[in-house]
Amino acid sequence: MTTPTADSYFVCATPRTGSSLLLGLLESTGVAGRPQAYFREPDEPLWAERWGLPSAAGYGEFVRAALAAGRTENGVFGAKLMWGTLDLVVDRLGTVHPASAGHDVDLLERAFGRTRFVYLRRDDVLAQAVSWLRAEQTGIWEAGGDAEPGGQAPGYDAAGIGELIERIGEHNAAWERWFASCGVRPHQVRYEDLDADQAGVTRGILAFLGLDLPEGRAITPGHRRQADELNAAWIERYRREPARS
Repeated sequence: MTTPTADSYFVCATPRTGSSLLLGLLESTGVAGRPQAYFREPDEPLWAERWGLPSAAGYGEFVRAALAAGRTENGVFGAKLMWGTLDLVVDRLGTVHPASAGHDVDLLERAFGRTRFVYLRRDDVLAQAVSWLRAEQTGIWEAGGDAEPGGQAPGYDAAGIGELIERIGEHNAAWERWFASCGVRPHQVRYEDLDADQAGVTRGILAFLGLDLPEGRAITPGHRRQADELNAAWIERYRREPARS
């Protein structure tokens, strides 16, 4: 049995890169924590209520409750961070650990122990933008999870796709700048590789974290692929339309 090289890890991503699929695969191993988007600001009140935290609870208490919920029996914790959420987390941790304020990795390690990072991105940014736009329109972000539809019927929107392509590029560049500025070398995962070999990619992350898949344990997905003929039609239409100013 190998010794874990991390107490905690974060899956760092942008929307529609297969992050929910990857979280489910990692949880299915039984040794890589119970990773969720615990620190997404709109969801914090729901987590706090689920964990029975009082309304006056501070951020340190919230983090300790997340650790308790997101650890497996071996003590490993996992969570997901989208770009933008990271700034929120380190800013709030700076109030809990003021001596480390302004030093992002130090703050994270004060709160989460030895921390490692998995960087998930998608080569086909057009397909990612189409998937993101459709999810925003319909309110359906996951297939096979607990998601419920809450939006409108999907409709093609070239301007919206273009704006999301730009945003994805900006967020990917921001992640890469942050890794470089902090001296972080993340384990990189391509969505396309995850889509082709879910078990292999998951095993690669376990190896990065110094974890062994328990004997007899199967790596199983909790979500289904959502892209369909409509996504393909939007992608083809965007490619063949005249260049946009």
